[in-house]
Amino acid sequence: GSGSRDSLQLFRPAQDRVELRSLAYPVGQNADSAAEEEPDGHGCHAGQPQDVVPQVMASGQAQLPTPSEGLHLPDEYAGKVVLVVNTASQCGFTPQYEGLEKLYQELRGRGFVVLGFPSNDFGGQEPGSEADIQKFCRSIYGIQFPMFEKTSVKKGQANPLFAHLATVTGTAPRWNFYKYLIDREGHVVKAYSSITGPSSGRLRRRIEALL
Repeated sequence: GSGSRDSLQLFRPAQDRVELRSLAYPVGQNADSAAEEEPDGHGCHAGQPQDVVPQVMASGQAQLPTPSEGLHLPDEYAGKVVLVVNTASQCGFTPQYEGLEKLYQELRGRGFVVLGFPSNDFGGQEPGSEADIQKFCRSIYGIQFPMFEKTSVKKGQANPLFAHLATVTGTAPRWNFYKYLIDREGHVVKAYSSITGPSSGRLRRRIEALL
């Protein structure tokens, strides 16, 4: 119910209801290796997206389970293989948007979806409004996979979804473009750090094995 701690408001933390809302676009294990170095942000660049008015494309509710259970995703994503990514518009990893969209377009017909969660947690690299983010993603990268409201994802401040992903995998995002792979039953299969890009053969093979 609305008072349950199993379902918390992802983007309005003061309330207790999960509502995943994505911006409207034209068409509708642990980290890879403990030896991987985390980026320090020095390669990041600034961008200046223009304002537009965002529209709600889809909404749904995600029930957050115990770590041993699968996520109960909104109907439009339930039963699909899902790649959850925390994104930013002004980061050195921002060009991964192109590869994420390519992966989505190539595999969406087989039941795969990318879900993007913009966050300003790391280096202040997503400072704009949701309208800024939408304009940037659409005009620069032609993003059509679902993008959600800006939120917090890092340890100690994460929204309930990312807190759950961190609990299950043992790793919370340490920079922009962390990735969590979820199977068709809602089980979190693996976490990938920022340096594992969407063109990674390992990532692609794991996704295709789940399809």
